[in-house]
Amino acid sequence: MAAVEQVKTALAGLESAKVAATAYGKKGFHLDVGVAPDDVVAVAEIMDRAGFFIEAVTGVDWLGEQAAKAAEAKKKAEAAAKKAAEAAAAEGGEAPAPAPVKVPAPGPDEMEVVYDFSHYQETCRVAVRTRVLRSKPELATISAVFPGANWHERETHDFFGIRFIGHPDLSPLLLPEDADFHPLLKDFKA
Repeated sequence: MAAVEQVKTALAGLESAKVAATAYGKKGFHLDVGVAPDDVVAVAEIMDRAGFFIEAVTGVDWLGEQAAKAAEAKKKAEAAAKKAAEAAAAEGGEAPAPAPVKVPAPGPDEMEVVYDFSHYQETCRVAVRTRVLRSKPELATISAVFPGANWHERETHDFFGIRFIGHPDLSPLLLPEDADFHPLLKDFKA
């Protein structure tokens, strides 16, 4: 696929870009790209030069995900230690002292912005992801590169509160004009 190779080559020039090929039949896209928030405009320019158009821009709220993953890791480690102790006791030996459970400290809660691109001439889809802190959910707009992103960024701002710096008009698109809430945040209370 020429478009995939062209994008991979162009993204190799970005230090923050992490590119992974995926199975289109399982994931719905050919490349999964992770970049730093400062590189989203550069990625949009690369995608534009490679003949892609923007399909969608959306957000994902990761509130509590790190803590939930840490709790699950702790639970699995404790279960493994208990199973090892039971196996040792069943063999007549003395059960070893359980190792202390090491659980990684949860990182700051983040929100993710996902850009879906499709190629005009080939069946080729690329998902580009970047993460921003919930405490400062902002990154540059790509609407100067892809004017169609204007609407998507406004919708993402409405629902997640992510600010797209340089966007010409982040007024509410689907919410009431006086809305001071973002209903797709996990901590939103109606």
